[in-house]
Amino acid sequence: MVIIRNSIIPFKGFTAINLFGIVFMRKEYAISYKLENHERIHTRQMIEMLFIPFYIWYIIEFLIRLILYKNFSKAYKSIAFEQEAYIYERNKEYFRKRKLYSWVKYLKRKNYD
Repeated sequence: MVIIRNSIIPFKGFTAINLFGIVFMRKEYAISYKLENHERIHTRQMIEMLFIPFYIWYIIEFLIRLILYKNFSKAYKSIAFEQEAYIYERNKEYFRKRKLYSWVKYLKRKNYD
């Protein structure tokens, strides 16, 4: 996974964004194992879905959840991709046992807690 540190992408207020397996990260933030693992999980999800469908699904799911929750943060944290990444971002062994399309089981969860 490639990490590009800069002061433009992502916008201020965000730490990092993963675009097609390349992580753009703001210079003012430290790279932690947790962040790296979180983004690796997203990269694996992107590969499983052949990249473009990942982004389409991500945006549609976010918009649906935004309508349901009427709250940006809740909508974002309840996206199935994000739930998987947040839950396992600290687990160093996760990739050894992770099955394909593991994020699907989080579609029915109401939100990330």
